[in-house]
Parts: sequence; C-alpha cells; structure tokens
Amino acid sequence: MVLIMKKRIKILFAAALLLLSTDIYGQARLLRYGDKQYGLENYARAAEAYREAYGRRAEYGTAVKLAESYDKLGMYAESYEWWGRAVGHEGSGKEDYGRYLRSAIQAGRWEDVDGLLQSGGYTEYDFAGLDLAGMRRLMESPARVKLVPVAGANSGGSDIGASLDGSGAMYFSSDRGTVGDASRRPGIRLDAKNNIYSTERSSYNEREFYRIYRKDGDGGAAVVVTDLAGALHVSDPSLMADRGLVFYTAFVGKTRQKGTREITNHAGIYYGRIDADGNITGSVAFPYNDHQSYGVMNPFVDTEAKRVYFASDMPGGQGGFDLYYVEYDGDMNFSAPVNLGPGVNTAQNESHPSRSGGSFYFSSRGHGGLGGMDVFRADYKSGKIENVVNMGVPYNSVRDDFAFVVAGDGKRYLSTDRDGGMGLDDIYTVEDLFRILQARVRDCDGNVVPDYIGELSRQGGGTIGAQLSREGILTAELDPDGDFVLRISRKGYFPVTDGSLSTRGMESDTLKREYVLAPIPYRTPVYVDIVYYDLDRSEIRKDAEPALDRIGELMGRYGFMDLVVSSHTDSRASEEYNRKLSERRANSVRDYLSRYGIDGGRVRLEWHGEQKLVNDCGDGVACPETEHQLNRRSELVLEAFPDTDRQYDLPEGVDPCDLPGYLERIGEEAGLPTVYFDFDRSGIRPVHRKELERVGVMMNRKTDLRLYIEGHTDNRGSDAYNMGLSERRAQAVMDYLVKRGVESSRMEHRWFGESRPKVDCASGDCTEAQHQQNRRTELRLSSK
Repeated sequence: MVLIMKKRIKILFAAALLLLSTDIYGQARLLRYGDKQYGLENYARAAEAYREAYGRRAEYGTAVKLAESYDKLGMYAESYEWWGRAVGHEGSGKEDYGRYLRSAIQAGRWEDVDGLLQSGGYTEYDFAGLDLAGMRRLMESPARVKLVPVAGANSGGSDIGASLDGSGAMYFSSDRGTVGDASRRPGIRLDAKNNIYSTERSSYNEREFYRIYRKDGDGGAAVVVTDLAGALHVSDPSLMADRGLVFYTAFVGKTRQKGTREITNHAGIYYGRIDADGNITGSVAFPYNDHQSYGVMNPFVDTEAKRVYFASDMPGGQGGFDLYYVEYDGDMNFSAPVNLGPGVNTAQNESHPSRSGGSFYFSSRGHGGLGGMDVFRADYKSGKIENVVNMGVPYNSVRDDFAFVVAGDGKRYLSTDRDGGMGLDDIYTVEDLFRILQARVRDCDGNVVPDYIGELSRQGGGTIGAQLSREGILTAELDPDGDFVLRISRKGYFPVTDGSLSTRGMESDTLKREYVLAPIPYRTPVYVDIVYYDLDRSEIRKDAEPALDRIGELMGRYGFMDLVVSSHTDSRASEEYNRKLSERRANSVRDYLSRYGIDGGRVRLEWHGEQKLVNDCGDGVACPETEHQLNRRSELVLEAFPDTDRQYDLPEGVDPCDLPGYLERIGEEAGLPTVYFDFDRSGIRPVHRKELERVGVMMNRKTDLRLYIEGHTDNRGSDAYNMGLSERRAQAVMDYLVKRGVESSRMEHRWFGESRPKVDCASGDCTEAQHQQNRRTELRLSSK
C-alpha cells in the first residue's frame, strides 16, 4: 500500500512538472513573440502577447512591458493600470515609480499625484526629470484660447493635420471607416515600420489605412486618390500651392526581399501634382527615402524659405525621430538633409514641423511637457531655429497634441487625442478668447517704418507683449472688456501715444488701427531776426526790444524751440577787444530774455568779433557809419527741436505730416519786408539794408526756402521805361542777397512795371506818399 502511494505521488509530481514546464515554455514563447512585435513597433500585438503571458505568470518584467506598450499606443489609462502593477512587484525601483507618476498625469489623474508620492515614500524633488513644478506652472497659466472642432473634418477614427490650398479647401489625413478595434490607437503617428500582413487594412491595429481627404467649406470630405503604386498608409499632406504640388507621407508595402523572410516597411515622403479632379498624379519619391532602413515622414513645405522640413530616424540623429530640412530649387533639386540639432531634437521623438513668420512649431516627446506629445514653439530668424518653449495649456494636454500649423489665412490648426473629441484623434481650430490688436505704422509717404518699438499696457498698469512683423504690423492680444494704452516710438521720430484703445462692447475679433510716425526735423530754423548795437556798446537798444520781445514770446509758447545767438562787431578796435565785445553782446540777449522766464540753457551763444563782416568795411577801409552799423549786430535764429539726442513729443494738435507747414506758419510771424525806392531810382536805401540783412540770414539758415522777388513802379513814366525800372529794382534786391551768400538758384525775380499798383493813381491826383507805395519790391517765400 505504501509502495502504491509513493508511485501515485511520483506520477502526480511528474504531471505537475510537465504542466509547469509546458506553462513556462508557453509563456516564454508569448514573451518572445511580444518582444518581436514591440521591436517592429506593432505595439497592439505586443500588448496582447504580454497580457496573455502575464496571465500565465504575473512577473515584474512582463508588467513593465505591458505598461510600455500601452504608453506607445497612447492608451494612457491602461498604461497607468499596468505601471501600478509593475511598482507593486519586487524588483521595481524609483525609475519605475517616476514612470508610474507620469502615466497618472497622462491618464488625467493629476489629482492622484500627491497621494501617490506620499504612499510611495517620495517627494516631487525625487523626480527632477519629471518636473512636476513645471507642469503645474503650465496648467496654472493657460493661454487665452479655446479649441473648436473643425466642422465636417472629424470622424470616429483618427483625423490629423491641416493644409489649405489657395481656394481655402483643407487637406487632412484620416483612417475613418470600418475598424477591427475602434479603441486602438491609430497607426501613423510615428509607427516607423510595419510588417505587412494585409493589403486591405493595417495589421498594426486592424484599422483602415490612412487616406488624404479634401474638405471644401463646411461640406463633407472626399478622398484624394494618389497614383503611387503599392501605397498603404497615405497621410500628412503639405501643399506647395505656388506649383500645384502636394508632399505627403506613404507606406509602400513590400512582401518580398531577397535574402530574408522578414520584411520591414518604413514610411517615406512623396510629392505629386494635384490634377483637375483633385487627385494626386505624377508622384515622385523624396530622394532620402529608404523604406527598408528608416522612416521619413511629416513633410512641411516652407515656400518662403524654399525648404522642406520633415521627421526621420535616419542614422546620425539625436535619437528616435529627429527634425531635418532640405532646401530646394526651381527644378526641385534637393540639398543634403540638415539636422535641426540638439536645441530642437532630443533622444526621443520629434515630429510634425511647421513654420509661420518668426515662429517654428513642432511636437516632441523629449522636451519637458505635460505628457505624451506636446506642441512646442521656437524662434525662427534668418533660417536659424532656437529658444524652444512649451506652448502650454490649452494647446497641450495630458494626451497627445501635435500637427500645429498656421495656415495661409491665419487660422491655427491642432490635432489631438484629448478627451471630449469625436474619435481617436480630432482636428481643431484655435480661437482666441481675447481680441487681437492689429496696428499698422507708416511714414507720411505711406512707406513702412521698420524697427519701431511698440509698448502696450493696460489702463491702470500692467504691460502686454506685442509682436512686430517685417511689414510694420504690430499685433497683440487684448483682454476682453478692457482699456489700453499704446505707445509707438523710434529713435529720431515723434512718438505716438493712443490711450483710446478699448475692447469694451467689441463684436469683431480684431481692433485695427493706423498710425503715422514722422521724423523729427532736428535743428530746423523757424524764425530769424537781427538786433543792432551802438558803437562800442553791448546794451540792448530800444529799437531792438520789439524783436527780442517777439522771440521771448515765441520761446515761452513753444517749448521745443531754442535760440542761437550769433554776435558780431565792426572792425574799429583790436581783434581781441572785439571778440570780448561780441561775447558781451551775446550775453545781453540771453539776459534780456530772462525777463520772459527763458532758461539760459535754451539760449546758445556764439561770438565772432570782427571775423564775419557783412561788407568790405575791414581794417583801414573808409566806410560810412551806416555800413559799420550793419556789422554791429546779433543774429537771432530760433531753432525747432535743437537737441538731436532728445526724443521730442509732437506739438499738441499738429498733424505730423503737416509739421513743415506748421513751422512755416510760426516763422511767418516775422514777415518779410517791402523794399521801397526813391523816384526813378533802383538803389537800396540804407533804411532797408537791415531788413535785407535779416532776409539773407533767414535764407542762409532755412535752406529749404525759395524766395520770389517782384519789382514795381509808380505810373509816372512810359510803360516801357517803367518795365525796365521795375526789373532793375528786383535785380538790385537779388544782387544784395547774393552778396550776403544766398544762392541765386534759390531766388527768382520778376518785374511788372506800373501794372500792379498798390494805389490806383491813374486819375493823376495821388500824393507823393501814395506814389511811394507803388515804388516797391515785394518779397515772398515758399518751400522748395
């Protein structure tokens, strides 16, 4: 009996050993199959094998492989479940716990993170690479935008990307249609390779192959057929609208390859022409495809820079899929690929590049973000891409966010598998929750003013960032129902301040403004006069006070004007004495103006002694007193905007483009003299020489002026005689001013004889004083 029992025990033990070895062998076979499928990036099949293997024997390593497979599939709830099992096994460590925390975030379980840290005996500082603090910052500072599903584009499947043609039709990718398992992740995100088991649908997840679709307006979407032979997945359309071409990603299935039964198929890029029926013809392979070695996908055509950006895991990158570009010419010859470098690329996958203006966009799993794929922005300048930043919430979520693009019409598109969508992936437009300020800045001729500074702030405080385009357009985001102040400035130009900006009650999305920046006309002479002195004296004479009073009044009224005083003497003393005398005369002008409260710093003094005589009355030359008197003078020139380092404000109420006319009207207060002549004479009277001296100084200082000189006579003489006399009178004034340094080309003299009298003396009963009014030469100024 004992012998029989021993025999039974041996039989049962042998049977148990046989069952155990069979189970171990079966599990090993499942794990080998799962590993193979994982290596081929057939993650759904790998997950099935790992799950069955774990059911046979619950082991730490199998739980980790399951969690990783679901993470690759974007099935974050399942990934979270299996990371939870993995960290419950002996042999798990801190790295596994960090991935457990990340899967919780990706599964939308952010509220569980603090509890998980506590239960695991960790703090967030133990997971610096996870950057939980950075995630909180992104979540706590959302952009003022919302995502709106694109009508007519989304389905129950996976719908991704957006590229618009010239008519506004949208091209995108979709795997819509009947599916084997609708919950499985789509198969063309970055599934770089596939074993081809079927030409009917994707063996990766039993979903339909991707196709390109075209959507007009809000209508339905139609398939865009490609002529590419053997194409399975076809996706990622990017239009080269100026040539009628479209670039796209395609898997071209192969089932045989010499020397091996294992066929691996990678994605490649192709381009073809869109024909009249909206289909793709004449497809040409991108020269850097290698379907059996590595993937090339996600093309984006940058027609401005003549580049094609794309993602590839070709050898020599940073790891995973990197972003590259090639340049192309008019014959569609392509340069060698250029890797965007470690500032953009990481050891993990980067994808879906695009560019708009000074911004470059892409998606990445390697840069710090919220989980899954996040969208990032970098600065683009002169072909260089740098300063990568996460675009934050709501552009990014704890799920996968990718294929961000700014279309030609300015609309922004984003693809994402976040909760709340219609299918596995959905296409959204990004709409502002705020209003857009669009300010155009030109000069008075309508030309773009480059490189100005726009400073935008809220009424009551708080600055707002603004961007400036190469076309001189300033854009900024404005809070709804707010009031704002915009100041526009550029060195050497009058700044513009607009405090009337408001979004209160706005119905449109864009607040448009037009501004004009006018250059500051530094050191523009506006008003000119001369005061004279007695022999060897520097005191202000009574006859000089009206001129100085007028200048004091103008300086008090116009704070943007300073006075230049240039003082002189005659030649009747030593040069040293005359230099000091001219200095005292300049000081007298400054002191006189102090009674008007004019700060001495606004009066610039110059003294020249006898160095700049207006006539030939130098040392030893016998001259009448009237000629010496012309040399004993201070020339007074009021200059507008005298400090070339100062940023002046535009005078209140003045049109910036009418500033020359505004200054000219101020200068007209001085008036121009009328030069009168003796009967039948054309010589300049001494009394008018001082007046013409002032005109000469004015013309020499205000070089933008042109002088018109018109000669007249009374009616006592024949018409022909008087015509000649009026010509001589006009010529005399012109000759006088030429001697004072005024270019003759800036003057024009005309004569009218007795044809334009001030007083009508045709009856013959005019007095001598009335005849005197007709014996004249009139002066008139105009701008060139």
